[in-house]
Amino acid sequence: MEWKTDWGLRGRMFFTMFLLAALYIAFLGVLLWTNQSFVLIVGFMSVFLIAQFFFSDKLALRSMGAREVSEEEYPELHRMVGRLSQQADLPKPTVAVADTQTPNAFATGRSQKNATVAVTTGLLGTLDEDELEGVMAHELAHVKNRDVAVMTIASFLATIAMFILRWGFLFGGGGRDRQGGGAGIIVAIVASLVVWIVSFLLIRALSRYREYAADRGGAAITGKPAALASALMTIDNRMDRVPKEDLREQSEMNAFFIVPISSGVIANLFRTHPTTERRVERLQELAGEMETA
Repeated sequence: MEWKTDWGLRGRMFFTMFLLAALYIAFLGVLLWTNQSFVLIVGFMSVFLIAQFFFSDKLALRSMGAREVSEEEYPELHRMVGRLSQQADLPKPTVAVADTQTPNAFATGRSQKNATVAVTTGLLGTLDEDELEGVMAHELAHVKNRDVAVMTIASFLATIAMFILRWGFLFGGGGRDRQGGGAGIIVAIVASLVVWIVSFLLIRALSRYREYAADRGGAAITGKPAALASALMTIDNRMDRVPKEDLREQSEMNAFFIVPISSGVIANLFRTHPTTERRVERLQELAGEMETA
């Protein structure tokens, strides 16, 4: 495998984390200025979310109803992941399967040594071997790029702002309000809204680029960009036939799926992934470059 470091992705991850850290510090300053009790809430949430980070893989699997599977249960899947991991120069991750009709896959974990790749039974029953290999290589590229951990941390910061945005009026009155009355609470709520919006946009911009990077990485691992392009189109088409109830239950994992669960103008405006059509176009261009190289 000829793996090229994606400096565009690394630069975006660093820039996103830098901006989010600066935003978070400014946010804490506003909360301290308005109401001491908010700072206590943020402190509690921070400790909770740091603990959550170390169990992010287990929480993601639980939210999808996925479980770790043994080589005896899924021998072909384990062999494929093991072989692709060797090609990608990665430790073999934990393999998990979710029993759901929704055809999808995701990677989770805080490091390359602590990673899990998961697929749904709907995906296993939809793709052929080459297409499945392309999807698994895509997920391993996420692990190699370390973007899963960055997305997890970035999402935690947005979660704190959303918590105060939702519950600030209930918890904001207990501390010292330097602005008098409810003015301090309102300022904190507005600051939370701004932090959440900026975090939301930064995370989605990074998420869209990281999908392109994982597509390129997956193609580098397998040498078959056309197989991944075929898998993306197959998943996209199959998603229309999945019951809406199943899609709604699993949509919270959108940022980590290979193909998101979304539709409509608003979903397109704030999508976590590039369009499937654009991803397929880039993979086809990459396939042409590989043939002429």
